[in-house]
Amino acid sequence: MAQRSSLAGPYQAPVLAVCFLACVATGLELSVNNHTADFSLSTMPGSLVSLSCLVQNSSQAEELLWYRGDGKVDLKDGNKVNVSNVCISPVTESDNGVTFTCKLARDNSVQVSVILDVEFLPQLSGEESLQIEEDKDVTLTCNTKSNPQAPTAWYKNNTTLTLQQNRYQVYQTSEVFQLSITKVQKSDNGTYTCMVKFPSEERRKDFHLIVEDKSPIFPTEAVIAAVVVVTLTVLFGIVARRDKIFKVW
Repeated sequence: MAQRSSLAGPYQAPVLAVCFLACVATGLELSVNNHTADFSLSTMPGSLVSLSCLVQNSSQAEELLWYRGDGKVDLKDGNKVNVSNVCISPVTESDNGVTFTCKLARDNSVQVSVILDVEFLPQLSGEESLQIEEDKDVTLTCNTKSNPQAPTAWYKNNTTLTLQQNRYQVYQTSEVFQLSITKVQKSDNGTYTCMVKFPSEERRKDFHLIVEDKSPIFPTEAVIAAVVVVTLTVLFGIVARRDKIFKVW
């Protein structure tokens, strides 16, 4: 029994060491702006966003990495160990939905992510005049990209537009709001308004549609034939006149 006990002794130390390291690794974590779990950060275009990543529960120097989406952020040497900061300035609309992630260099599974929630209104204002011939098609397009998205509607002469079947079609994505009119008629004359309604305000753009008379259409073959006839008549006239002149002389 004594021998068995003496043989077991040397193998107990590594087991204890592994358990100790596992506990240390489990306690180590990162925080970004005091958040230890992934979070969303609301901001606005033109502002500055500062993100600070901090190593917690570690007794040694730990290198940190920052990622913007899948791309690695280039950090200066003094901004990598235990504490690392990144700034986004100025914030733009294109930053909306972008994820910034701080990771532990030696173990990328230890990480915290922040998603930017950039709130902005659509660039929708002013007016536009459109002249279109009768029986042709026309499309009115509004830039309605915004965050958050808001209800949209089309108006004609300040009244909610009634969509005529087979003539009016509405197409909408997260960025544009379109109204297409097939074979415009004189009755389509008027001011069309693209309206986006937010709780705090409304954004709009006016389109002044002017339907013009159709241009007269001439048969191409008839025009060519007429030109040929006139040309030949003139040539024959010149030839006949020249013969008379020669006879006089």
